[in-house]
Amino acid sequence: MEPLLIGETSRHRGTLTDLAVELAQKAAGFRRSLPESLSASLADLVRALNCYYSNLIEGHDTHPVDIERALKNDYSKDPRKRDLQLEAKAHITVQEWIDGGGLKGRAVTSEGICETHRRFGELLPEDLLWVEDADAKDRVRVLPGESRPRDVKVGTHAAVSPGALPRFLKRFEEVYSHLTRTDSILGAAPAHHRLLWIHPFLDGNGRVARLMSHAMLLESLDTGGVWSVARGLAQCRSLQQASGRCRRTPAERS
Repeated sequence: MEPLLIGETSRHRGTLTDLAVELAQKAAGFRRSLPESLSASLADLVRALNCYYSNLIEGHDTHPVDIERALKNDYSKDPRKRDLQLEAKAHITVQEWIDGGGLKGRAVTSEGICETHRRFGELLPEDLLWVEDADAKDRVRVLPGESRPRDVKVGTHAAVSPGALPRFLKRFEEVYSHLTRTDSILGAAPAHHRLLWIHPFLDGNGRVARLMSHAMLLESLDTGGVWSVARGLAQCRSLQQASGRCRRTPAERS
């Protein structure tokens, strides 16, 4: 499957470009409106929010209070709860590294993707580094930063074979690492989807994809880490659950 971009001939191109430019302007304006001391505190809060919702997506419900305690090295005596606290802290640590420029210019490269996975995995407790292989009926240890050595199936999707991963990741990097600023903004969602389709790791693909798309928008929109699209998506999801679809009023969108 080829990496997806919004082509110049697409009938939606003009509208999407206008929206991307407007988003970039509002992102820059919002960041400039904040004093530096407030920006740093807000970025810390956004990282904690991203972590909370990322954990929920993985089916790991870690209360914000427990996340805050983990950041102060105050861990639960319950082993499972403690593991989830360590997972939350790992996510925040990696995003802080990204917000500090750790992935600048490398967000969609094979090297950057693997380093993100490695940094996150190395901070996880041992119990969270094992996955169940339903087909083989065995447990497999995830090696941080290393691509998967076996075939996997996620739902109805059979991911590419392990031997094909280097080719797919190379093509992914070729396309998404040479985009204009506008195309990088428009390409964040397609790149997120394509990386999950490739599914380079035994586990942690969703987490890495979310951190990668965060890094893409961090750079292309120069957000300074003070806001994140993940929070908006989470709000949209809560509204979907309430109404059956995502539809917000202009006041809610603001």
